[in-house]
Amino acid sequence: MDVSDTFAASRRSLHGVAELLLAGPQHAACAKIRLRPVAGGFGTCHAPDIRVEGTAVVAGDRHAEIDGRSARELAEDLGIAACTLTHVYREGSGVGLDDRLAVSAPDADQVARTYASGDAALRALAPDQTPILWPEHFDLGITLDEVNYGVSPGDAALAAPYMYVGPWRPPPVDDFWNQPFGAARDLPGSVDEVVAFFVESRRRLS
Repeated sequence: MDVSDTFAASRRSLHGVAELLLAGPQHAACAKIRLRPVAGGFGTCHAPDIRVEGTAVVAGDRHAEIDGRSARELAEDLGIAACTLTHVYREGSGVGLDDRLAVSAPDADQVARTYASGDAALRALAPDQTPILWPEHFDLGITLDEVNYGVSPGDAALAAPYMYVGPWRPPPVDDFWNQPFGAARDLPGSVDEVVAFFVESRRRLS
């Protein structure tokens, strides 16, 4: 899957928003960091109800465009308290409360489509499971029989959106298991292709 020259910056900014303006305030309220895909983006699973829709953050009846703003400024506009998660985990976006954020509409749409495709594929693979968007790595996944299945909008190691399978005890690297943690492939265009990758991974692990 091709990405724009601005995609990495947009993804990092959205990751920072997920941590500082969604998972952070949610954790302060109920000690939960789990997020979920929503139409056009992602949102909290518990109160307060805060969402990213396209290039904006929405909290109640307040709406704030992300591009060119900082998390602290956005929080003030939205009437919420931005919160870091450095006391919960060590890794993350690295975005600070006063860092200037940059998000383009096409990049935000690509991130939203990654989560929508992954959510549909994971629910098809395991209908009894609810996919979770984890703010630490900004990936959406489930765990079945000590194997992690999911999608990511990309990271420092793999720049473009991808699907992955991560057994808790990874097999040796080969043509299929092409990552130290398991297997990853560029995210294809159809949900069926994502499901097929997950199913083939399960078959090889069985």
